[in-house]
Amino acid sequence: MAAGRDLLGKNNHVIVVISDGAMTTGQAYEALNNVSLLDSNLIIILNDNNQVSLPIATTDGSPPPVGALRKALKRLRQAPKAITERDGGQADEIVAKVDLYPRGMMINGLGACFFEELGLHYIGPVDGHNLEELVHIMKVVKALPGQGTVLIHVVTEKGKGYAPAEAAPDKMHGVYFAESLIAEAERDDKIVAIHAGMEGGTEFNLFHKRFPDRCFDVEIAERDVVTFAAGLATKGLKPFCTIYSSFLRRVYYQLVHDVDLPKLPVRFAIDSAGLVGADGLTHCNAFDTTLLACLPNMVVMAPSCERELMNMVATAATIDDKPSCFRYPRGNGIGSIIPSFNKGTPVEVGKGRVLEEGTRVAILGYGTIVQSCVAAARLLQRFGISATVVDARFCKPLDGELIRQLAREHEVLLSVEEGSVGGFGSHVTHFLAMNGLLDRNLKWRAMMLPDIYIDHGTQREQLEQAGLSSKHIATTILTLIGENKDVI
Repeated sequence: MAAGRDLLGKNNHVIVVISDGAMTTGQAYEALNNVSLLDSNLIIILNDNNQVSLPIATTDGSPPPVGALRKALKRLRQAPKAITERDGGQADEIVAKVDLYPRGMMINGLGACFFEELGLHYIGPVDGHNLEELVHIMKVVKALPGQGTVLIHVVTEKGKGYAPAEAAPDKMHGVYFAESLIAEAERDDKIVAIHAGMEGGTEFNLFHKRFPDRCFDVEIAERDVVTFAAGLATKGLKPFCTIYSSFLRRVYYQLVHDVDLPKLPVRFAIDSAGLVGADGLTHCNAFDTTLLACLPNMVVMAPSCERELMNMVATAATIDDKPSCFRYPRGNGIGSIIPSFNKGTPVEVGKGRVLEEGTRVAILGYGTIVQSCVAAARLLQRFGISATVVDARFCKPLDGELIRQLAREHEVLLSVEEGSVGGFGSHVTHFLAMNGLLDRNLKWRAMMLPDIYIDHGTQREQLEQAGLSSKHIATTILTLIGENKDVI
């Protein structure tokens, strides 16, 4: 934006705001290196709320942040005090922040500010909750002629003024996954866990408490999660990586080059997959199945309930010749019966399961949307329509034998998934076409999320918007067989 402004001959101010957590990513440092070479006027505000690679809130409260950058920022926060003590309390604190740091002063022999070494003018740290001071400094910076790139280090408290946020900055989920992984690790000392600053968010704090030497936090650097896990796998360990579906998009090159190409048995737990309610557009988690299922060596799974999730953790632990992954949503399970001692049972790779036997139509669900498929079958029963409901379990490899049977024995075949186009339904369509199963009288449809970013709302509201509720599924089938769909 600053470069674009300069090219257009304009003189407006461009301000960038970045959190200390985001500062741990490689792209942030690449950008800092780039702006130092542009010789352009730019203001960067570093919002430092002491959350650098915070292993997000756990059952034991918020743990301390981790990583070298956290230590560096802590040193900078303490520097004004060092100036004041050195100068006998005579230096004005604001002057120290605005004037002394940009000159790269030596603080207690620690050397020039890290950001100064990158060619930026550093100002700070500034109390982000002292508006008078913050406004004063912003005005000073704004008035500087040809100031170049200035970084203002603003220290804040996450959630300040909002009691629930101060008490619990992040919400916990993924307990079933964590507990089942612990159960596997109790029996196999080669199992290790890796995450990117999300210990509480993915419930890996439970695993860390039980196996502190086998749980690794690489900070908010998902690409490092993948390559680090690949290295562990080459040594015969069994790494389980947990990554939010929305953050999976950051690691695609590493997935292809470092894991799938060499067929390393790294296991990926894709957290918060599908519709995520209030997280909204930026966390549209629709794409993971599409991204992963096109990789030649990846086993791609999705559980329909919490018990199936535990079974898939157990299944992934047995896959030692290639990478594997399984996706699961945020929020609560359906209350299915949990296996004893949280120990899942491995399922046969590439095999689905029939939940309900019917005659006229078949509904092939992938993931937790299977529960909506079951509910849709109940609605169809009111019209005397008998439906087979299948939990596909696997997108790759598909259960070809089961799909052939469904296509031969039913008038209608419908796939349903809470994912984007190019995912499970596309793989089923390709299988049906390549095997000549669409050359007959089969009425085939694939239901998936629409080709848009789903806006904020509850998960129920988002399913309605996406057209994937049980009523939508039943209506689609009634339309295919020529029944009155308006009665639902």
